[in-house]
Amino acid sequence: MFFNLSLRFKLPLWGSLLIVITALTLSLTFMGQAYDDLKQDILRNSEDLGLTMSRALVPLMLHDDLWLAFEMVSLPFQENTHADAVHAESLIVLDPNRQVYVSSLPERYPVLAKLSTLGREFAYVDKSLGTLHEGESSVMEAPDSSRLFIALPIIADGVTLGTLLVVHDTSSFWFRFLHFADRALWITLIVLGVLLPINWYWGQRMTQPLSLLARQMETIHDHLPEALEPGIYVYGDELGKLYKAFAEMVAQLKGKALLEKQMIQSERMAAVGRFTASIAHEINNPLGGMFNAISTLKRHIPLDPIAQMTVSHLERGLQQIRETVAALLVEAKLKSRHLAPQDFEDVHLLVTHEAHKKRVELAWSVAIEDSLPLPSTLVRQILINLLLNAIQAAADGGRVSLRAAIDKDNLLIRVENDGKMLTPEQMGTLFEPFSRFSEQGNGLGLWVIYQIVQQLKGSVKAGVDAGITHFLVVLPLTEQEDGNV
Repeated sequence: MFFNLSLRFKLPLWGSLLIVITALTLSLTFMGQAYDDLKQDILRNSEDLGLTMSRALVPLMLHDDLWLAFEMVSLPFQENTHADAVHAESLIVLDPNRQVYVSSLPERYPVLAKLSTLGREFAYVDKSLGTLHEGESSVMEAPDSSRLFIALPIIADGVTLGTLLVVHDTSSFWFRFLHFADRALWITLIVLGVLLPINWYWGQRMTQPLSLLARQMETIHDHLPEALEPGIYVYGDELGKLYKAFAEMVAQLKGKALLEKQMIQSERMAAVGRFTASIAHEINNPLGGMFNAISTLKRHIPLDPIAQMTVSHLERGLQQIRETVAALLVEAKLKSRHLAPQDFEDVHLLVTHEAHKKRVELAWSVAIEDSLPLPSTLVRQILINLLLNAIQAAADGGRVSLRAAIDKDNLLIRVENDGKMLTPEQMGTLFEPFSRFSEQGNGLGLWVIYQIVQQLKGSVKAGVDAGITHFLVVLPLTEQEDGNV
């Protein structure tokens, strides 16, 4: 339906309709006025002609000079040189008995012919003249007639000598009127041709901001709309105030959404804190017993080189478990030695078994030759979590790579895998607690990495390039103030 159309079309259409109606109304009014003016001009000219003729005919009729009377009524037609001028068709002089005394067209209206015998129109005029008072003039037009009759009495000393009929053929009148109407029509079309495009331009210009605002508001239930460009509508009217209110609303909604996200993240972190606090005691107790057992074994039982290496690996593994639990407690302050090249080899050994289980090729490139002023426990935790996540994400027979190097005063760690790529939704919640991006794991690994990197005043970023998912960790090589190293 028309009323359900967009304002972008409805407003220009209403404006166009109003312009067309106004133009047609004015044109018809002017044409009606022109019609009346033309008709009044004919009547005035005919009356002037009739009055002049009636005065000139008085002495001729008194002397019964028929020939001079004929020349007198024929004279106006001899002087008329404009073919399109509105002029009388003929002049007819009637005697008191309404018989033709003389006429400008004697062949058509012969002398002494009764007026009623000249035709239907003349019979109507004859009847109308019979109803006039003596000395009264009149304008007559028979029904369905193409002629206009103006009757003027010819009076001398109070005596009516006859009647002068000025006969007009209205075809010349209509010719002039239609000529004027044609000009008025062209002027109307020119005006419409100018106003209608302007109306459509301004209609579109005024409704485009409203349409854009409506489209933006329709998306609120799906996602927060983007703020509108401030330069689209810069005026201070009601529409400008609406734009300003919409911008303020979007800003408040985004602030509310950010606050809700922060509250959810805080609740998750609180849940992690309660979770880790509840299990830390249960894990550390058996760990303490295992450390005591290994210490007793090393003191009381002589070990061969292979057994010593195995016990050393067990001791480092148990220590890593204890430090992992401590890393989950974000507020914990750990004491740890500097990061050494051997730590990278230990991590390589720990993750190799998982890589072999999935037949994943593990590429290793570590350009570290000396110890670095970073806590080895925390960096090892970062490496293990990143590599295990990469191996889990990689397809069977895929490839995982680790590159570690020094760049100026930073340690750069880059882990890549060719598995399933992360979606934009996963990217947005990647480092939140319990936010899983694979079918395995508990959703805490990347969150732990993020917390450790924050403690070390570094940065961690994820990205996808040419089908390869990568994580880049940047750690500044500075002594930590909290005593971690």
